[in-house]
Parts: sequence; structure tokens; C-alpha cells
Amino acid sequence: MLKTLDLALKVLRMFTKERPVWGGRELANEMGLNHTNIYRILETLEKNRFISKDKETKKYSLGYATWELGMIMYESLNVTNLIRPILERLRDKTGESIFLTVLDRNEAVTLDVVEPENKVKFSVTAGSRAPLYVGASYRTILSYMPQDFIEEVIHSDLVKYTKTTMTNPDELKAELEHIRERGWAKSQGEYTSDVIAVAVPLFDRGEIIGSITVSGPVYRMTDDKVNEYLPLLMAARDEVRSVIERYQLKLKV
Repeated sequence: MLKTLDLALKVLRMFTKERPVWGGRELANEMGLNHTNIYRILETLEKNRFISKDKETKKYSLGYATWELGMIMYESLNVTNLIRPILERLRDKTGESIFLTVLDRNEAVTLDVVEPENKVKFSVTAGSRAPLYVGASYRTILSYMPQDFIEEVIHSDLVKYTKTTMTNPDELKAELEHIRERGWAKSQGEYTSDVIAVAVPLFDRGEIIGSITVSGPVYRMTDDKVNEYLPLLMAARDEVRSVIERYQLKLKV
């Protein structure tokens, strides 16, 4: 390890939200280091714009170079880097396909798909679109939309994708209320035959933005398995929500 570089990085880490400004002697005393060494490091960091020195107070704060690096890092943050690992862990725990679905006007779009190895997979891919009334992934989102929006959707021309697709407005309204009451949705073969899906809503600062789904073939997705997966699904949803809030992500298609 390069000791001087390591020390310089430790100096940078001393600049925090709670303590954004330091004097040279203050830093040396706080870190228990030689004053001369600290000033040499500060001079080098200032020369490279990682810190800046106030001409009047002679104290230091973070410079534009650190801001530039921070912006590069921030702009590189995306769903794949931050959220996919959570979906992959859920996939590994359940052994089933995991979908991240987001709202886009009056439809839902599959933003990311994580599938298990060596098992039956589905034709759903990232970018797939579907109406909000069909299946657990999409109906979960619809259930938390404004009532006038719900009425408009359930009284529109509803296509029956399979023999089990729910298209009756009264049945849909009752199902949406049931989803809101228990906080999750389940569907069987409504969009893809012989598939059971279980989904939970995803919120951002109280507003519905999407859903996370565990989906698998009927013969694997038994009631016992659904009950086993629900706590895992909800925990993953909470992780995703925390990441969204922490990094102020906007989930977009």
C-alpha cells in the first residue's frame, strides 16, 4: 500500500456533511499526525483541485475535482448497478423468475428481468408492455392508482389474453380492493398460461411507481411456496425502495 496516497485519501474522508471545513492544524491534531506532512498533503490536494483553501480563513473545504468525480459516479448509477443485485438475491432465494415492473402512463413496462438457471423461463423480457388490469405484476400497480383512473381502465375495452384473464369490471374492482387490503396480488395464467405470479407494490415517497414479482410455473408455485416467498418479496421491495430514496433514482423505461 502506498502510505502517502492512503494518508491523502484519509484526509479527504475527514471532510463530511457534519464537518465540511478544516484548518490544517485542526486536521493534524484530529488525525494525530505531523503538521508538516498534513500541510504537504493539503497542498497537493489543493493543487489538483480536490480541496480549496479560503484566502481569508486559511481553512480548507472540498474542491471542484471531488464534485466532478461525484457527479460522474452519480450519473453512472442506474437500475442495473443498484437494483439488479437485490433482484438476483431474491431469485437465488426463491429459484424463480423475478420481474421489476414500472408504471408508464396507462400501461406497465417490465424494466428488468432476472431468471433462474436450468429452469422453465418465460417469454417476458425487459421492455415488455402490458395493460394494467392483466395479472399480478400490473394489477398491483393499478390497485393504488386514483379511483377515476381505475374506473377508466376497468370500463375500457378489455382484451382477454387467456381464458382466465379477468375482464369483468365488478370482479376487477373487487380484486383491486382485495389487493389494497392485503398489500399484494396473485394471479394464475392471466397473461401467460400455466404461470402463477405474486407481486407487491413499489412506492416512491408514497406514490405508486411499480411492482416486484416472483413468478413460476403452476406446479412449482404452490400455496406453501407463495406463503414462503411473500416475506422475501416484501423484504426485497423494501430494499429497492431504500435504494431509490437514497440515490433519488427515477425509474424510467
